[in-house]
Amino acid sequence: MYIVVGLGNPGKKYSGTKHNIGFETIDYMARKYDIKVIKSKHKALIGEGIIENEKVIFVKPQTFMNLSGESVMKIVNYYDIPLDKLILIYDDIDTELGKIRIRKKGSAGTHNGMKNIIYLLNDDNFTRIRIGIGKPSRDLVDYVLSGFKKEEIPLIEESVITASNAVASILKDDVDKAMNLYNKR
Repeated sequence: MYIVVGLGNPGKKYSGTKHNIGFETIDYMARKYDIKVIKSKHKALIGEGIIENEKVIFVKPQTFMNLSGESVMKIVNYYDIPLDKLILIYDDIDTELGKIRIRKKGSAGTHNGMKNIIYLLNDDNFTRIRIGIGKPSRDLVDYVLSGFKKEEIPLIEESVITASNAVASILKDDVDKAMNLYNKR
């Protein structure tokens, strides 16, 4: 079993913002694999299904970004999964707009949601798929809570599809194969 978590902020106010690209990716995968992510549990919306012959639980924490670890920790503990079966998808200002980067472990960088997750799990040995949103030219908070420019939308839509394909690759093969395939783009 794998747990796939997309990070974001709950509510219509944040829909379509750069910080919600993790939620957008979960929503895309939920439509693609016909998995309903509507059950409220562990301070999150969750949905269960099968992808590449693996049981998968999609998770959208409802704690707001900077407290995402509260939800992730509850889910990891409840399902008692090893951290190598946890996949986090989130926005990254240090990755070029529209690019994705897969890592098996590492620091949170500047991402407060990831800092909270690593702190509460007391471990950083889990897979993460970072979706590049580009460097801000203004205040960081304003930037991540703003939407994408019209000309950026096709690139971002493609990155959501690529991130979804990367998740399927991890489930089918493994993280190393997915990294070799998708980190080169």
